[in-house]
Amino acid sequence: MAIIQWFPGHMSKARRQVQENIKFVDFVTILVDARLPFSSQNPMLSKIIGSKPRLLILNKSDLADPNKTKEWQTFFEKQGITTLAINSKEQATVKKVTEAAKKLMADKISRLKERGIQKETLRTMIVGIPNAGKSTLMNRLAGKKIAVVGNKPGVTKGQQWLKSNKELEILDTPGILWPKFEDNLIGLKLALTGAIKDTLLPMDDVTIFGLDFFKTHYPERLKERFKGISLKDESPEIIITMTIKLGYRDDYDRFYRLFVQEVRDGRLGTYTLDRIEDIDVNN
Repeated sequence: MAIIQWFPGHMSKARRQVQENIKFVDFVTILVDARLPFSSQNPMLSKIIGSKPRLLILNKSDLADPNKTKEWQTFFEKQGITTLAINSKEQATVKKVTEAAKKLMADKISRLKERGIQKETLRTMIVGIPNAGKSTLMNRLAGKKIAVVGNKPGVTKGQQWLKSNKELEILDTPGILWPKFEDNLIGLKLALTGAIKDTLLPMDDVTIFGLDFFKTHYPERLKERFKGISLKDESPEIIITMTIKLGYRDDYDRFYRLFVQEVRDGRLGTYTLDRIEDIDVNN
């Protein structure tokens, strides 16, 4: 499989915009997919943020394996990164994010208070890869539809402060940070969850990766959903069996689409593709 070529022009623009606007915020909110706590982070982000405080939000926690989410939260917290797991569609999101922000900035607020400065409103910007739920989160925090919700990077003209409540404001900046990687495994993970366009990777490769993963980590769910398969069979054999069994004849593409969509929708249950034991944190 060839290395996926991202969009250097778009990524360069996004990086420049964040660098230009970071001075206007108290902290940066990094939004990732809870199913991909590591793989959905941009590796260049730390250099851009520098010493600026950061809040890591594991979004779509309702789709992720809750046990693995707890493991990842502990992992990041041990690195000194304030971490919050949420489902941005829930009403409680605003309160959770606001409380996490106040916890993150508690020392700064205290220092300002000693100098007689009352810090009532905290300011942040949200960065994340496509389909991590940035627009949904921003709409929830603002209490109204101010960002277009979708899987594709949007274009925001100019910039504006979005007021969540008297304690939190979000800088709405154009551009989205894209991941840069040479590891095809990360590409497969992003493709399976819908973070990148389906045309960027062969769907048969994505389906085989997904089947292999569920056979290894969640075999009973796979067996329950696709009755009649043998977990001893290789994934290509399972694809042939299920394509025929579902009445698709030899239309394997149809099974690819079905399987991938069901994984994305959580019909095979909650799951987390990133495993701490498999991640090279120094890479």
